[in-house]
Amino acid sequence: MGKILKKIVSWQLLGHLLAMALLLVGLIVGVSYALDAYTHHGESIAIPDVKHHPRADAEAELRRLGLEVTVSDTGYVKSLPADCVLELSPSVGSHVKSGHMVYLVVNASKSPTLVLPDLVDNSSLREAMARLTAQGFKLGLPEYVSGEKDWVYGMKADGRNVQGGDRVSVESRITIVVGSGLRDESDSIDYVIPEQPDYEAIYGIEEDDFEVVD
Repeated sequence: MGKILKKIVSWQLLGHLLAMALLLVGLIVGVSYALDAYTHHGESIAIPDVKHHPRADAEAELRRLGLEVTVSDTGYVKSLPADCVLELSPSVGSHVKSGHMVYLVVNASKSPTLVLPDLVDNSSLREAMARLTAQGFKLGLPEYVSGEKDWVYGMKADGRNVQGGDRVSVESRITIVVGSGLRDESDSIDYVIPEQPDYEAIYGIEEDDFEVVD
């Protein structure tokens, strides 16, 4: 009787262990399949070339492939139509999984503007050119007027007068108005005639008493 009981207990224990092993294997396999499905294991989608396409068309094509799309930034290319795709990230030809986010840079409808720095009456030509160039402005040839040489007296954008604080298109060409170093003919000049010394008081003689000696 005792031997039979031991055998029954042994078979029951072995059955429990086997069931636990099968449950563990099933759990591992299930988790593996779930992870593969969640991460789209083995799936690869090539980013299509939608550069210079209208944004609406590009978004439709990317979403059709199972990708997410958002506009991350704008740029400006004068020769391209507004709202077309300039760049995308990941780049064209990259392979990603379904549901991956694609970031678009689209063309603005008009050129961006920059704020002009305050340069009039406080900068030299060299300083003004350096600051404007560093901020991204395009420069034309300086315009010279009468005044202190290379001193900034004004600024023009595409021929119109502008000043510090004005917003100007990055496509505009800035002309710096500077002094030529020459006086204008209309400027008044005061001539000072030096006074003649009082020879009689200094030397006790009059001017007419001087004689030329060879």
